[in-house]
Amino acid sequence: MSAPVTTADRETRRGTAYGIGAYSLWGLFPLYFHALAPAGAWEILAHRIVWTLLFCLVLLGIRRDVAWIRPTLGRPRTVGPLAVAGLLIATNWVIYVAAVVSHHVTEASLGYFINPIVTVALGVVVLRERLRPLQWGAVAVGLAGGIYLTVDSGRPPWIALSLAFTFALYGLMKKRIGANLGALHSLTSETVLLAPIAIGVLVWLAVSGRTTFSADAPLHPTLLAVSGVVTAVPLLLFAAAARRVPLVTVGLLQFITPVLQLLCGVLLLGESMSMSRWIGFAIVWLALALLTLDSVRTARGRARLARAAESATV
Repeated sequence: MSAPVTTADRETRRGTAYGIGAYSLWGLFPLYFHALAPAGAWEILAHRIVWTLLFCLVLLGIRRDVAWIRPTLGRPRTVGPLAVAGLLIATNWVIYVAAVVSHHVTEASLGYFINPIVTVALGVVVLRERLRPLQWGAVAVGLAGGIYLTVDSGRPPWIALSLAFTFALYGLMKKRIGANLGALHSLTSETVLLAPIAIGVLVWLAVSGRTTFSADAPLHPTLLAVSGVVTAVPLLLFAAAARRVPLVTVGLLQFITPVLQLLCGVLLLGESMSMSRWIGFAIVWLALALLTLDSVRTARGRARLARAAESATV
């Protein structure tokens, strides 16, 4: 007879479903941004910021959750890190969109494959964290993969490295800000601070006659306008997942995104991958396997310690 399903089990399953939904939507982003042609990366970025802010404000208004805005944005100690975080994620967005519209989706996917390795490396350099042997192995193999891809293509994989470092630095800034702001509050704050830049870009595009917003109406304007929903929904799903599932599960689920991005690039958007490039990706995947193994072993060790401590107190 099977054991009864507990509330914790249901929450874990729900959280896993939320996580799969979030990472799957992020993985399908190349198809969405590809559909936004002929808009360029900067126009898409500006619309994404403005429409995301409007969507967040609507959600906050429905929830009657606006009392936090003035005190949060009125503290310089909070605004500074939020502004830096906003600039980092905006840089990440525009590089990623530029990669998609210039048919470099596969290299963009590499950036999100190596992001966990870069995050670990930044932990050592910036936070002075001590790495375990498998983590050192992952960093070393990841570095070897980067060198191989550089030699193979004759240049460093700049798109992948830029995406990995901007997102890792964004995570570092979020760590500094702390858990005081939830996903919706954080996204709202960052887009509020970025909105003047986004509006300036849209005005410049309109004045210079380079805007595409009115092209192919109503489909193209609608696709640009829903960028707010497209940006916010997976982030909110991720936040819901992170509250319900272990960190190791989140770490495993995150590979859904670059895998789907890679498949979109190769199978649906017609990008080619040479055998030597597949070998470079395989080296990076080996590094990720080492990092994943370390995370699983660490989580199991902590679980055993927790059970031992609980038994000792009984």
